[in-house]
Amino acid sequence: MHLKVEGRKSKVKGNALFFLLISCFWSISSSAQCAMCRAVLETEDGGNKAEAVNDGIVYLMVFPYLLVGLLAFVIYRMRTRKPKQENS
Repeated sequence: MHLKVEGRKSKVKGNALFFLLISCFWSISSSAQCAMCRAVLETEDGGNKAEAVNDGIVYLMVFPYLLVGLLAFVIYRMRTRKPKQENS
């Protein structure tokens, strides 16, 4: 019975690795900009609005990474903190 479970785990890991590799090498072209933004940016001649939109995207993209980093730091501190010794 133990050998069957080991075989299944390796098969699942193999399938997961296969799908991970396929998803890394197979890309689909997509347009990730809303129609309104795209229309405004295509009509702009100077390019100032396009730069502002790109800066706004980068600004909005930073906060999720900061929150995840802060959460990881807090978890790290909780796990590495030494337990307090009680005076008896």
